[in-house]
Amino acid sequence: MSRAEIVSGISSIVVKIGTNALTDKKGALDHAVISALADDLARLRKQRGIHITLVSSGAIGAGMMEMGLSARPKDLPMLQAAAAVGQSLLINQFAQALKPHGLHAGQILVTRQDFEHRLRYLNLRNCIHALQRSNALPIINENDAVAVEEIRFGDNDLIAAHITNLLRADMLILLSVVDGLLDEQGQVQATVSDMDESVAAMVRPEKSTRGSGGMGGKLVAAGTVRTAGEPVIIANGKMPSVVSRLLAGEDIGTLILPGARRLSARSRWIGLTAKTLGTLTVDDGAVKALKNNKSLLAGGIISVGGKFSRGDAVAVVDGAGNVVARGLSNYADEDVEKIMGRKSKDFAALLGLDTWYEEVIHRDDLVLTQ
Repeated sequence: MSRAEIVSGISSIVVKIGTNALTDKKGALDHAVISALADDLARLRKQRGIHITLVSSGAIGAGMMEMGLSARPKDLPMLQAAAAVGQSLLINQFAQALKPHGLHAGQILVTRQDFEHRLRYLNLRNCIHALQRSNALPIINENDAVAVEEIRFGDNDLIAAHITNLLRADMLILLSVVDGLLDEQGQVQATVSDMDESVAAMVRPEKSTRGSGGMGGKLVAAGTVRTAGEPVIIANGKMPSVVSRLLAGEDIGTLILPGARRLSARSRWIGLTAKTLGTLTVDDGAVKALKNNKSLLAGGIISVGGKFSRGDAVAVVDGAGNVVARGLSNYADEDVEKIMGRKSKDFAALLGLDTWYEEVIHRDDLVLTQ
């Protein structure tokens, strides 16, 4: 499929822009870049009716500059302080840049918990949709001012990937200060069709001094979106009208082609976002059945790990410890331990119940990861 074919039917996108792309050589927010990006997105929204969600880094970088910090803080309280100072500067610049277009800046600050818990996940989606109906551009950033290690992503590329899957947007665009994924000769790879070892080998270890990302993080994010069935483009955010040019089919940046299947919104949450609270180790017969679109039955379960309740997400692993699927369990961990390796005709006696589920995980609540 050509670029022109991919972009021709796009109606919704998620755009992520990194700290280095948003700041000047001194580390201050670059008003010209922010203004140009706002103009570009506003034009696409008005002329093509595209639903746009922006994930913007830059708060910590802006806070560092304002507070006179020369390097990104390593201790968490100072990192949080820089984010708290910089977030208002960042959103105010976007608000001023969007105002001439009659648009508002709709700030949303998130943590990992907003994605892992189903109700908060759906509330986030509803908020974004409401902003888009209200002449507002949703602008999302990690809530670094309150996030600690257990609830933070630490990387807006991955947040952008989860937002893309949350909205089932048609494309994720990752904007940095590089022209795309570069090979060993420094040439941009125009298209990536498979996220294999040759692609991973192109990743260079360098990260920016003000941001937290890098090409490795972008490829992880791209892989998450690609698995769900959507394309990703990595391009240079300093390039004039870059988003419009990408959606016009111009051959710039690196296009990462989508996987073969397009997952439903619910399957994306189960398979790619929900926090797994336990593991079910299964035998080879169960692995084969799952790959043939069958439910997970108790007879194929070898062992149970972790503490989980009915309805919680769990990982299904093979004998070698490889995760083959993720799904929502019909039973709590202690009940799975009672029925694993057994037939459903034994469940009543084993569980002391009059009614039970035939499947530990129904195929409608299960997503393969391999």
